Amino acid sequence: MFEAMQYLSPVVHQTPLERSATFDAMTGSHLYFKMENLQRTGSFKLRGALNKISHLSAAEAAKGVITASAGNHAQGVALSASKRGIKAKIFMPAGTPKAKVKATEAYGAEVALIGESYQEAHEAAVQDQLLNGSTFVHVHAFDDLEVMAGQGTIAWKWCANIPILIW
Repeated sequence: MFEAMQYLSPVVHQTPLERSATFDAMTGSHLYFKMENLQRTGSFKLRGALNKISHLSAAEAAKGVITASAGNHAQGVALSASKRGIKAKIFMPAGTPKAKVKATEAYGAEVALIGESYQEAHEAAVQDQLLNGSTFVHVHAFDDLEVMAGQGTIAWKWCANIPILIW
């Protein structure tokens, strides 16, 4: 995880922890919220995408990256790819909010609006990846150790004994 922090530090924001008296009272403990909604791209998803893309070999980077997402992961992949000068293609469901599509495009990715559901967009991304050999950047951390390590940096500076909710 220390290695992941080295890749992420120049790009990600150090988002604050906030306490809530209401939730403290409800839980009988001190509960902290990690305000990743204040992160670049609005989510912790940037952390996993950036770590994955930072680890691509030159040959993998030359082939570009591809993913399927309905928003936050898409923006994380797009920004991360642009930081390395890598082509990114993002498959999103046709009903994805225009603000998320525009934000993803603004980070430099090509967006393909395919299907009515995430599953249909994902299937199209997998087919495109098989044709073009791009590196697939998985939306789910459990599918990729580098994505998992990047997302795990969310609580790097805080004590393991503090309960944290990701907001």
